[in-house]
Amino acid sequence: MTKIGAYELPGGLGLGGPVVRPAPGTLPIRGDLAHIALASKFLVTHYVVPQPFRVGPAGAALKLHPHSDDETVTSLAAGSGFEVLDIEGSWAWGCLGPEGPSGYVPIDQLCADKQ
Repeated sequence: MTKIGAYELPGGLGLGGPVVRPAPGTLPIRGDLAHIALASKFLVTHYVVPQPFRVGPAGAALKLHPHSDDETVTSLAAGSGFEVLDIEGSWAWGCLGPEGPSGYVPIDQLCADKQ
């Protein structure tokens, strides 16, 4: 642990200079929040612990933006895991894991994971 004054910081954290922002649809990071697993790599306002869901029986299209006619990042197979990081109206923003891909899925195409 690194100590700065009275505060101990977790190892590996620090502002070492600019980092290359990942392309949209890749890592689960937006300007306002990111997956908790990215906390040591990217500085954002909030880090989120994902909520586990499963893709419904019809499968789903992972969209770059929360619009049905938007670009599809990838197709998600029925029953596959999906980590929800944020909900905006009828859309869930999340990822397949901390390495991505990330995007939006209509919430009605997901079901709670019963782990």
